[in-house]
Amino acid sequence: MSSQKDTLLHLFAGGCGGTVGAIVTCPLEVIKTRLQSSGLALRTVYFQPVQLGISGAGMVRPTTSVSPGLLQVLKSILEKEGPRSLFRGLGPNLVGVAPSRAIYFASYSKAKELYNRVFTPNSNVVHMCSAGSAAFITNSLMNPIWMVKTRMQLERRVGGSKQRNALQCARYVYQTEGVRGFYRGLTASYAGISETIICFVIYEALKKHLKEGRLSPPHAAVNEKGCTNFLGLMVAAAFSKGCASCIAYPHEVIRTRLREEGTKYNTFFQTARLVAREEGYPAFYRGLLAQLVRQIPNTAIVLSTYELIVYLLEDHAK
Repeated sequence: MSSQKDTLLHLFAGGCGGTVGAIVTCPLEVIKTRLQSSGLALRTVYFQPVQLGISGAGMVRPTTSVSPGLLQVLKSILEKEGPRSLFRGLGPNLVGVAPSRAIYFASYSKAKELYNRVFTPNSNVVHMCSAGSAAFITNSLMNPIWMVKTRMQLERRVGGSKQRNALQCARYVYQTEGVRGFYRGLTASYAGISETIICFVIYEALKKHLKEGRLSPPHAAVNEKGCTNFLGLMVAAAFSKGCASCIAYPHEVIRTRLREEGTKYNTFFQTARLVAREEGYPAFYRGLLAQLVRQIPNTAIVLSTYELIVYLLEDHAK
């Protein structure tokens, strides 16, 4: 009974944390997805003219194409599509984020409990296996919702045209691609499990230091120490997610390409080869700044909200 109550507690706390984070950071996710897509309009940059020959004839003006930055994409969306487009995909995000976070944290908690019996309790191996198992379960169950969300975020409004809502988008995917269409990008999501593992291993290590008081200021009062630890958890979550995102980011670009409508991208490795050959390796990091600006505070909000709710409800139960 106690185990069931703990599972429900983690479900509720994870759902609340995910919902708060999704609403606050939705505009940044839309910008990140646009930057990752193959349909991004590259900017032409002109360099200083180069003179060939002594007579001055044969002037050449070298050019190159670069991807626009975060602020340029934001400005473009606001000017051409309006502020509402910054919240494209928020519907399926809210529908999906609460259950996905709830499933994730409940799975993580349960897996951690099981792996603690197999390996050294609370070791890095336990955290890695727990994070990987929870991510695999969550990605498998939630991919159809994230697929619809990505399609909505990539849809550009032309003039006064009306954009599809979540149900219309889901119906269109089913009619054009069948059930398999909802699982496009799933292989890239599985590759992204490495990011979750890295994030939680770093986070759990920092959390352990906080719990032992090593990262708290000496001579702190009980209440001050609790407040310091809560802020410390936010910093720990932000730092761990930042490190993990930088290391594992390319899978995000590949996943977005796989979810685009009517593109040449079919499988994980085929997409990786095409992007590398046609756009170069820097293309794998397009949208990284938007991802960091979005995910670092989002993860800090989600994990700290989760920890706070677990702490308050456990304390109330006592």
